[in-house]
Amino acid sequence: MAQVRVTVDGVEYADDVEPRMLLVQYLRERLGKTGTVVGCDTSNCGACTVHLNGQSVKSCSVLAVQADGSEVTTIEGLARDGQLHPMQQAFNDNHALQCGYCTPGMIMQAIDLLGDNPDPSEHEVRHGLEGNLCRCTGYQNIVRAVRDAAQKMKPGAAASPESAQSSASVAGGGG
Repeated sequence: MAQVRVTVDGVEYADDVEPRMLLVQYLRERLGKTGTVVGCDTSNCGACTVHLNGQSVKSCSVLAVQADGSEVTTIEGLARDGQLHPMQQAFNDNHALQCGYCTPGMIMQAIDLLGDNPDPSEHEVRHGLEGNLCRCTGYQNIVRAVRDAAQKMKPGAAASPESAQSSASVAGGGG
């Protein structure tokens, strides 16, 4: 067993874990963060994407012990005070999901994308999300949602009344 100390969604945890336990397993099985879904177990689909020290990673390709001393943000950690993160709200507003399985990973990757490029073109969004697969939407509404969120997240952008509403359909997933 190995000791791991990690802050997940603002809460500090210290646990003994098997050295080969994946971060996605730790998040789901130990911490109950089931919004971080297991899609492929091969790092191809991106459904398990979380933020590790502010950068998106596929948590099925990171060992829990590698996250020792780090800060992890999951889809469940994005909403604040009952308000969805602007990216979550944009996915909801733009109908950027169908089955919802890929949605948590898409949202996490999209937030990281906007951190690097706050005003991406359609092509840049598609390129930035190419490591996250969706099998049912065709991506058009996902791209629209990311670009919508980019506009709403710009400094000084006023939130519309509907973007202030909370919607549990995108907030956390399950699975």
